[in-house]
Amino acid sequence: MAKMTFIVRDGHSVEVDAPLGLSVLEIAHRNKIDLEGACEGSLACSTCHVIVESEWYDLLSTASEDEEDMLDLAFGLTHTSRLGCQIIMTEELDGLVVRLPAATRNMMV
Repeated sequence: MAKMTFIVRDGHSVEVDAPLGLSVLEIAHRNKIDLEGACEGSLACSTCHVIVESEWYDLLSTASEDEEDMLDLAFGLTHTSRLGCQIIMTEELDGLVVRLPAATRNMMV
């Protein structure tokens, strides 16, 4: 089983088990990490926005045009921002570190 680390809003790190094949959003929910995911991973919002630590960013698959469109709505967008529902854990991502943004913007309410 892979591991990953969430840097939560208060700045502390939470290392969790990250089963291969699950999304970062699913892993967050399994571990009670406060990552919203209002659209439940259907790529219809930006509430699962995470900031990928730069050393991991280039290992991710390229964001789709739909993901890029949703990211444009995210609060606190950075050059290493991605949607947690679109990052699928692989062996190559064992040790992945993502930071939760300071806030989210839920356009679905």
